[in-house]
Amino acid sequence: MGRNLHEESRPSEFTLYVGNKCFSSWSLRPWVAMKHLEIPFEEGFVRLRTPETAANLAKVSPTGLVPVLDHKLPKGGGRIVWETLAILEYLADLYPEKRLWPEELGARALARSVATEMHSGFREVRYGWPMNLRRPKSHKPLDAEGEAQRARIEAIWRQCREQYGEGGPFLFGHFTAADAMYAPVVTRFDTYGGELAPVTRAYVDAVLATPAMLHWYAEAAGERWPEPGPHEQD
Repeated sequence: MGRNLHEESRPSEFTLYVGNKCFSSWSLRPWVAMKHLEIPFEEGFVRLRTPETAANLAKVSPTGLVPVLDHKLPKGGGRIVWETLAILEYLADLYPEKRLWPEELGARALARSVATEMHSGFREVRYGWPMNLRRPKSHKPLDAEGEAQRARIEAIWRQCREQYGEGGPFLFGHFTAADAMYAPVVTRFDTYGGELAPVTRAYVDAVLATPAMLHWYAEAAGERWPEPGPHEQD
């Protein structure tokens, strides 16, 4: 099945719709995966937090949210895939050689578990440390629940690296969907986390040093709109 899907995708064209790079954390996830793994795509941009945003999103997204992957098929028609994990799973089916999930069953189970935990959890970290790539780096304390969630994230990173990270600098050695899911949190640790534990710092630095993340940061720096709002500058 994977081979047939993969062959079908070769002459196809992808458009990935994303929002503002400074703060659109969900957009970053599939974007950085596709860039890092060299899956060609066109970028569709929808500026967020404007009076026109809802109408513009309605043109490309069934949920009124980004990211959305538009896959134009070679024989006509296409597929719209939304929700970040669904996009990553779809790409994993189309490009099995990219190894978006680890090959070994135990590693793959762990990768899917921690990616799903990120998808559905860590609310206090995400709200206490909103993604803002133009914010000067300085420590910002979290509340008690946020601190517990921050510790859980670091424990996940440590577990993955200790059990499966021998082959490279990422959670499972090579870059996977799990790294893509945690990429926005990596930016938060770098922006707000202050002095980090050595294992955490090494992982954060490895993700931030990828050409894909450097590209995203450069484009975020070039955005000239007033967002994020004042409450995100704290």
